[in-house]
Amino acid sequence: MGENIKLIANNKKAYYDYFIEDKYEAGIALHGTEVKSLRMGKCSVKESFLRVENGEVFIYNMHISPYEKGNIFNKDPLRVRKLLLHKHQINKIAGQLVQKGYTLVPLSVYFKRGLVKLEIGLARGKKLYDKRQEIAKKDQRREAEKEFKVKNLY
Repeated sequence: MGENIKLIANNKKAYYDYFIEDKYEAGIALHGTEVKSLRMGKCSVKESFLRVENGEVFIYNMHISPYEKGNIFNKDPLRVRKLLLHKHQINKIAGQLVQKGYTLVPLSVYFKRGLVKLEIGLARGKKLYDKRQEIAKKDQRREAEKEFKVKNLY
């Protein structure tokens, strides 16, 4: 992610639970009060998941809190939202999802040039031993950084 991007929500658990093979940037079909709520940073993609249906991609369980000043214009916070992707991208994703073990996960929600974007990842699930290896690597790196810090103090 590069120029003038304002992060709204991040899904750190996705990197822990999955190997991210490929990333895509998608727009989200939203209503006005939802965008205002997103500008205030009220969004969560932790429990959300994606599905390809009839040549379109949809995100389920993405929680956007109702806008306080929105009254009757507020939509359901957990409503199903359509993602905006090119047809060839959807076809490529759908083809890869047919393969064994692939799934589509939301990675982050952000503003890019005033537009709300969702970064989605084509992912393969990690087994328990993969997660243990990841934790061990993090611990080793943390220990190495700690030793390096201690050595440089004296």
